[in-house]
Amino acid sequence: MFSIGEFAKHGRVSVRMLRHYDALGLLRPARVDPVSGYRFYAAGQFARLNRIIALKDLGFTLQQVRTVLDEQVDTGELRGMLRLRRADLEAAMAADALRLAHVEARLRSIESEGHMPTDDVVVKSVPAVRLAELSGIAASFAPEDIGPVIQPLFAELCRRLEAAGVSPAGPAVAYYEDGPQDGTIVVHAGMTVAVAPRAGLDVTIVDLPAIGSAATVVHRGSMDGVLTTAQTLARWIDTSGRRSAGYAREVYLESPEDPDAWVTELQEPVTTG
Repeated sequence: MFSIGEFAKHGRVSVRMLRHYDALGLLRPARVDPVSGYRFYAAGQFARLNRIIALKDLGFTLQQVRTVLDEQVDTGELRGMLRLRRADLEAAMAADALRLAHVEARLRSIESEGHMPTDDVVVKSVPAVRLAELSGIAASFAPEDIGPVIQPLFAELCRRLEAAGVSPAGPAVAYYEDGPQDGTIVVHAGMTVAVAPRAGLDVTIVDLPAIGSAATVVHRGSMDGVLTTAQTLARWIDTSGRRSAGYAREVYLESPEDPDAWVTELQEPVTTG
């Protein structure tokens, strides 16, 4: 048997917490000395303690913990519950990290206001390109809405091209159009190819037309941080006396596994006057 202090030490919890669990009926001592009132715990009670801590740390309330333990959920079921809860927490952490990245992108744009460099903007013609593509609908043109749509599209596109034995003939390209509902965006994820449409090729083959005059700029890093670069381009278009003639294409010149090492050219069609 362990004293409450010894049990707390081996269980890596506080004595105060064990007293609280006792008061709630979550973890009763194995024995209480009738004279001194000292609490004593058995080694077998570490199993229940571990379940309490694991469930609590994964966001279950103590009442929910008590319900789970009182229903005597077996180890396999408990493991499944914990894995599901862990997956929920991981998804929430990923979503929070993505939101933080978007906030940081907005902050960088705010900090750059009034002194955003435009020397790297180049006006040039862009040749036509043949793409194998997949398309989807995003709720808006905000990065937080585009990313969850375009990333799975590119992953599925690469899978289908590999299955069909089609090798890319150039960089990946994304382009955008207004969607069927107000504010929505049609997202096109494409890969440059040199093949004609054929039976069994489970992708759309399109010939993206040339752009006679495009204002272009190179963005370095993850597309989560493209906002500052895109607004640099927009400011240049405005101050140069030109007008935007559509959404910018994104040509992924370099796209290694690390998104922070990506190199992407934005190509926005423009008109004069």
